Amino acid sequence: MTRVIHTGDTHIGYQQYNRPERRRDFLEAFRAVAADAIDDDVDALIHAGDLFHDRRPGLLDIQGTVEVLRDLVDADIPVLAVVGNHEGKRDAQWLDLFEDLGLATRLGAEPVVVDEVAFYGLDFVARSRRDDLAYDFEDLPAGADHAALVSHGLFEPFAHADWDTERVLEESTVDFDAMLLGDNHAPDTAEVADTWVTYCGSTERASASERDDRGYNLVTFDEAVTITRRAVPDTREFVFVDVALEDDEGVDRVQERVREHDLEDAVVIVTVTGEGRPITPAAVEELATERGALVARVNDRRDIADPDEDVSVSFADPDDAVRERVRELGLSTAALEIDGTVRDGDIADANVREVVERRVTDLLEDGEESAFEGAPERDPATVTTVADALAGGDGGEESLAGSDTEELSNGDAAAPVEEGANGVSVDAARAHLEAEAESTDEESEGDRQEDDPDDTRTDRKRGHGDGEATADDSATETDDDAKTGAAETTSLGDYT
Repeated sequence: MTRVIHTGDTHIGYQQYNRPERRRDFLEAFRAVAADAIDDDVDALIHAGDLFHDRRPGLLDIQGTVEVLRDLVDADIPVLAVVGNHEGKRDAQWLDLFEDLGLATRLGAEPVVVDEVAFYGLDFVARSRRDDLAYDFEDLPAGADHAALVSHGLFEPFAHADWDTERVLEESTVDFDAMLLGDNHAPDTAEVADTWVTYCGSTERASASERDDRGYNLVTFDEAVTITRRAVPDTREFVFVDVALEDDEGVDRVQERVREHDLEDAVVIVTVTGEGRPITPAAVEELATERGALVARVNDRRDIADPDEDVSVSFADPDDAVRERVRELGLSTAALEIDGTVRDGDIADANVREVVERRVTDLLEDGEESAFEGAPERDPATVTTVADALAGGDGGEESLAGSDTEELSNGDAAAPVEEGANGVSVDAARAHLEAEAESTDEESEGDRQEDDPDDTRTDRKRGHGDGEATADDSATETDDDAKTGAAETTSLGDYT
């Protein structure tokens, strides 16, 4: 029998809400998982990607992570891991450094055997490169009774899926008993082609939409494969206050509901629905802070009726002028994506520079330099700008690629990229990113920003709570703490 902890999406280094306390919380959550692994004397700790929140983590984040990994090594518990999309670099990975230090092993096509289980790895792969993937893995070693694939991505049949799980299993040269996955922050498990496919979920709340308990999986390989869900104790309490206002109710009712809770050192998320009067979020947030909250955010989900709706006043639409000018510029694909990012109402203002930097970096590191080439020959009538998308109009055949923007790291903030009539200059973009990388250690804490739209003051309307909510929001979580109550266990036999 082989018992392993399956964890992932620890996002160490994420300074959520721009608070250093939250940055420490993410590291402490990983430390708690490692402590459980040591206390339970498991055979290995499997990490399914996004150990770090950023591809350039800070020195304190690296030092803290090394301390945790050393504790596991001292307890003779191997750490086997893959690279996620947040931390992935073009060349050497942080996992390679940890492997050189004897602290972890990066999984790949060659199996790593723990007792009778052979573990293989598949790092995050961009969607555009998956069609050419050959799922060639070395043969199962003699003496290994089980095989498990560890990977990072959005696999079917789970929410936001863009990776064909059946194809992976059918084309793989090894028959896997389980796929241990990361990327979705909500845990879930399913059977695909007689194989366990399971997400461990994140160890900390990276979004206000992640309400359920955080945790990890305990996976047992015996005659059958069994998965037990375990909760991680909260490093910091999240208090969710939901208020449905009646017609005659307003901010007084919201404040009354807030006073019902103990808010000391907590993150407080107030969500307002119903038909009540307009409220001032600042008044509610100030009350929560006065009562000891570390962070307070108010999300007003209502469409407040215009009291002067009978009065009709018409103004020229400024988006029309922007739309026309953007079409005339012949901008590159990258420039259009930057336009989309800047004008996307679902991206917090404080996060725009980081989103732009992440996307430009990805294009450069993926070798997609054609995305920076101008397109003066493009028919303006076929270009859809973000203004068209926001207005719900058609605008033409060519859609704006930047409307589906990834959640991104809280690392370096990017200055504007040189742009001209022919699009963004590749050389200028690359030089800018290299300069940013060299200046990472010099940036102030104030320059680090969170990337959850719900993590900023919500005085403008949004269509949803979290965008990699992003793809990280998925099916409802059903965590049970095995240490304090009966743990929910499942096996392949449950599906037959």
